[in-house]
Formats: sequence, C-alpha cells, structure tokens
Amino acid sequence: MAMIGRRTALACGAALVAASGAGAQTVPRSVRMFVGFAAGGPTDLVARLYADRLRPAYTTGAIVENRAGASGRLAVDAVKAADPDGATLLMTPASVMTLQPHIFPREVRFDALTDFVPVCTLCDFGFGVAVPASHPARSFAEFVAWLRAQPAEVPYGSPGAGSGPHFVGDMIGRAVGARLNHVPYRGAAPAVQDALGARIPLVIAVLSDLVPHNGQGLRILAVSMPERLVRLPDVPTLAESGFPNLTITEWFGLFAPARTPAPVVASLYQTVLAASRTVEVRQALDRFEFLPTVLDPESFARRVRTDRDNWGPVVRASGFQPET
Repeated sequence: MAMIGRRTALACGAALVAASGAGAQTVPRSVRMFVGFAAGGPTDLVARLYADRLRPAYTTGAIVENRAGASGRLAVDAVKAADPDGATLLMTPASVMTLQPHIFPREVRFDALTDFVPVCTLCDFGFGVAVPASHPARSFAEFVAWLRAQPAEVPYGSPGAGSGPHFVGDMIGRAVGARLNHVPYRGAAPAVQDALGARIPLVIAVLSDLVPHNGQGLRILAVSMPERLVRLPDVPTLAESGFPNLTITEWFGLFAPARTPAPVVASLYQTVLAASRTVEVRQALDRFEFLPTVLDPESFARRVRTDRDNWGPVVRASGFQPET
C-alpha cells in the first residue's frame, strides 16, 4: 500500500475543512463513473466495485456509465469534456492512457497528465505466459530452450493487436532470442480457447483469464508480476526466470477532468483508499488476481508518466503499425 505524502496529507486536511464548511461544494450529490468498455468485463466490474463504495463519504449516489468504443477512448473523451467538479470520473486500464498514445498517435487526442487529474490507482494486475498442457516444456526455462530450437517462427496468441500482452510477447521474443509471430484475437477468451485446444503453442494474457485453466488444459510457466501469486506459489516470475526487464505490472486507475479542485481529488482518494482496505473489496479483487494497490495522486501521476515513457521504446522496437 502506498504511503501518503506530505502534500497529499495537507490536501486531505483541506478537503475535510472544505467539507465541514461547504459540503455541497466539495462532495457531489451524484457521480457518473465512465468506463470505456462493455458491461460485464473486468474493467466494468472493478468500476462498479468501487462506485458502490463512494457512498456516503464522497457522494450520495454513483452510477457506472459504459461508453464502449475506440478501444476505450470514447469514455476518455467524454470525461475530458466534462465540468471539473468531481461529479464525472474516468475509470480505465493503464493501456488506454500509457500505451495507446504510442500505437494510435493520430487518434489519441488527450494527454493523461494535462487533460486529467490522476486521482489514484484502484488495483494492480499482471500477465501470464501459458502453454497447452500437452506442451513438452514444464518450465519457462524449458520453454525458452524449445523456442530457440524451432526452425520457424513460433505463433503466440494475445487478446488483440496493440494490447499489453501483444507487446509482452514481443519483448519476450527479443529477450530470449527467439522468433515469435503474433496472432491477435478478438479478446482473451478465443485466444485461451485455441491454446486449450493446442492450436497455438503459447498464449499471453491477463492472469485472471489464465488462472482458472491452470492445470486444467493450460500450464502457466511464468508471471510478469514482481512477486509470485499466492494462488500460484510454484509459478515463478519472469524476473526469477532470468529476465528482470520483463517485470510488467498494469493498473486500473481513476481520473478526473483537469482543473478539478485539489480538495475534491483528496476526498475522492481517501474514500477509495478506505474502500480498498475492506475485506469485501479485497476478496472481490482477489477473485480476478488483482491486487488492491492504491497510489496517492502524486505517486499515481509519476507512475503514469513513467509507464507512458517506458512503452514508447517497446512499441517502436516491435515495428507495430495500427493498420497491420
């Protein structure tokens, strides 16, 4: 759990003072939390989990509004144009704010740090590297040896072109010195299904899409998190497997429109932080292999900047073009 910095503590104090003197100005009566993806997916579920817990400390009513389309950017544009009063929020996965500016430079018309106020992260998650249960490799080291011995490019599946797992696969190929051929799918489910059927020898996806199948048709060889998952104590990290530069953790984050007052941002952050410490939220996130990591606004802004900077060289090295 992130420590609260001195500036954040002062801002929180200001929020309490403002709330006691003019609660209606600091605490919105109702909140719309925009999500750029359809209802029922992980992004939507995490948004609803936290939206339900904004009451009553931050607001008297909160709804999640799904604005699916343009790889999550329709929701971003809607919140960017909203009034900065704390009543309109964006909940989004990291890739929309940090990866898409590099892969869709013409389509992305926003800057995560100038058009928005990063409020806090809601949780962290990682990726898994999995093979069909029938694959001869029993460990990531054995899989690397198998890769290097193949005479032709080895296909790997991901949830889609331009996704985080797509570029994780590219990074793995370059790190181990093997030739991998990306096979994009329309979501994680069909990619996992083809791996279960051994129609592709490798799938890379968010861990929540892989863990239910581990030992039941798939074998997870490694995870991208900095530490092993409690639920997968025998599965090493990519760093443990000899590739420390392949430690990759993504996040779901909460944003407000630029110029949202600092006391409002501080109040929202404190509400989310309190919710993240409840048993109910932790258990709900655990079912998706998500970690309830809540960074304060300053730390979150630094992470957005760092992650966005780090993805640039990865995308350029891959040679990826949107039209492909």
